[in-house]
Amino acid sequence: MPRTKNTLLMAAAVCCAAVLTGCSDENTPSSVSSAASKAASAAESLGREAASSLAAEASSAFASATAEAGRQLDEIKGGVDVKSDVKLGTPNTDGGRATVEVTAANTTDSTRSFAVQVDFTDASGNRLDTVVVTVSDVAGNGTGTGTARSNRDLSGEVKAEVARAVRY
Repeated sequence: MPRTKNTLLMAAAVCCAAVLTGCSDENTPSSVSSAASKAASAAESLGREAASSLAAEASSAFASATAEAGRQLDEIKGGVDVKSDVKLGTPNTDGGRATVEVTAANTTDSTRSFAVQVDFTDASGNRLDTVVVTVSDVAGNGTGTGTARSNRDLSGEVKAEVARAVRY
C-alpha cells in the first residue's frame, strides 16, 4: 500500500478513535466503547506497519547504493587496492548533503586515477549513505583531491570512512 494511503488511513483511524473515545462515558453503550478501542488498535497497527515499511524502504535503498558502489569498483580492470593511500578530511553537512574532501596519494611513478568508496556514518557507526568518488589523473608520486557528496541530506553528527579504494 502506498505510503500516503497508509498515512491517510492511519489519520482517519486516529480521528475515529478520538471521536468515539471522546463520546464515551458511563452512559455510552459498550458497542461504542468497543468500536473506539478497535479504531485505536487499528491506528496503532497502521502506525507500526507504516514505520516498518519506511524502515524497510530506507534499508533497501541503502543496500542498493552500497551494491552499486561495490559494482562500480569491481568493474575496474587492473585496479590495485590502495585504501591506505587515501585520507578523508572532516565531513561537513551545512544543513544538507554531507561532503568530505578525499585525498589520494599516488605512490607510483606514473599518472593514475583512484575510485574511492566513502561511507557516511552516524556517531554510533551506523551507515547513513555510500558514494563513490573518482580522483582523476594524479601525477606520479603526487596527491590529488576530490569531494565525496552524499546522495541525500544527512543530519546530526556525520562521520566518513574509506570503505574501499582502487588505483587504476
